[in-house]
Amino acid sequence: MGPEASPERRSMRRFDMRLPAIVKCAAVDEFLTETLNVSARGVFFYLDRPVEPGSRLEVTLTFPPHITLTDSVRVRFTARVVRVEEPLPASRVGIAAFIEEYEFLRSTPNPEYIGEVQ
Repeated sequence: MGPEASPERRSMRRFDMRLPAIVKCAAVDEFLTETLNVSARGVFFYLDRPVEPGSRLEVTLTFPPHITLTDSVRVRFTARVVRVEEPLPASRVGIAAFIEEYEFLRSTPNPEYIGEVQ
């Protein structure tokens, strides 16, 4: 079977990007990890414990200047776990998540801006 026989099911191109990420599960547990790949609609990373498919996560990434071609850009998004890859041997658990919504964050909080928001 050649590549023509198995059509690509993804609608968006994935980019292999190892970016530091903060993953928040259940709005309480927070984990530092690194992405393996990112697309406009999804992300794949590893955690040290499994997460239930369908769970909602909050993920914060920083895209460095060599990717944005400008300043670093921090993005926080809400994602839903669509696949969990159990580890062999028991170590890191692969998590694939669908990005549902996202927001751009200020790289360096401006005290005046924070004062206006509060």
